[in-house]
Amino acid sequence: MADVAVEAAELERLLEAAREQQRALGLVLRAVARAEGLQPVLDEVVRSATLLSGGETGRLWLTKGGLLHAFANHRGDETFEYDRQRPHAIDRTTLAGRAALTRAPVHVPDVEHDPEYAYGGPRPYRAGLGVPILLEEELIGVLGIVRSTAGPFAEEHIELVQAFADQAAIAIANARLIDAVERQKAELSRFLSPQIAELVSSEDGEGLLAGHRAYISVLFCDLRGFTAFAETAEPEELIEVLREYHGTLGELIPRYGGTLEHFAGDGVMVFFNDPLPVAQHELQAVRLALAAHERFAELAAGWRRRGTELGLGIGIGAGYATLGRIGFEGRYDYGALGPVTNLASRLSTRAGPGETLISQRVYAAADEVIDAEPVGELALKGFARPVVAFAVRGLRA
Repeated sequence: MADVAVEAAELERLLEAAREQQRALGLVLRAVARAEGLQPVLDEVVRSATLLSGGETGRLWLTKGGLLHAFANHRGDETFEYDRQRPHAIDRTTLAGRAALTRAPVHVPDVEHDPEYAYGGPRPYRAGLGVPILLEEELIGVLGIVRSTAGPFAEEHIELVQAFADQAAIAIANARLIDAVERQKAELSRFLSPQIAELVSSEDGEGLLAGHRAYISVLFCDLRGFTAFAETAEPEELIEVLREYHGTLGELIPRYGGTLEHFAGDGVMVFFNDPLPVAQHELQAVRLALAAHERFAELAAGWRRRGTELGLGIGIGAGYATLGRIGFEGRYDYGALGPVTNLASRLSTRAGPGETLISQRVYAAADEVIDAEPVGELALKGFARPVVAFAVRGLRA
């Protein structure tokens, strides 16, 4: 009976240990799933591995520049700070260095009796266990556990620390993927509007890219006097003017929720309410126009001092358009097609320097907020009937 009781107690101990391991791995997996960054995940890995393996202090190093850099820690703050300032070499003089060198678990029952061990920092420990963190064949770090009493770690504890090292490898791989996606988005944002860059890299983007219909506002602007300026200006001066002009608009467009469709010389087209919805998009287009005129006046004053006289004309229309990917394999743009784009372009052509002309739909959607006056019916190229237009003076008080 006594033997049965002992066996039952041992079985219960093993079951409880398994439950603790499962709970700890669950915490790590939840930290990975939350994708809140690499540091919280590796902190949890070190904490759980230390507690469940019977250790007192745990540490995780990541490889960089051929050295091991302390990255995560559980207890032992004094030695952690020492290690942070002094990365470990990948050699046999330290627990972490030896595990990295051999790419296999390293178990030192008593560092005081290990002739190769030469760690120069504080040693409030005697026994140590180091496990390499491998991603396929790549060494990316080491997970180490130490305790103050000499003696071997149990085989089950060594296997447990290896399991947590594997979880650390998964977390690091996940973080690398997230970083790669974010870098790609950032790089795409340099060539595309941020909304389009997000669309290209999203799961739901393919349907929108393929083509859809939406009600949008379109703003088109170009420079008055640019053709004459381009005929006489030096190429460097021309590029400098366009760079300042585009830079100013590029800063304002995302502020008002606009999506840049294209730059074409001095012409710029922006649309609103696609691919992301924009509340009161007609009003937002007008606000962008007013802000652009204000900022452009500062640019024009500087150009005028250099003998360059340029003005900004803006046209805004609202209506339905077909939006999606246009172009050919290897070179696509995200664009809008429809009468509303032509309307905004033609209104821009008729706008004088410092003037914004809007269509009747834009005026009807925002007339309670904007101060505008009718300019009558305009005969615009490409439109069979005259178009009612309004000139924006500003926003109502």
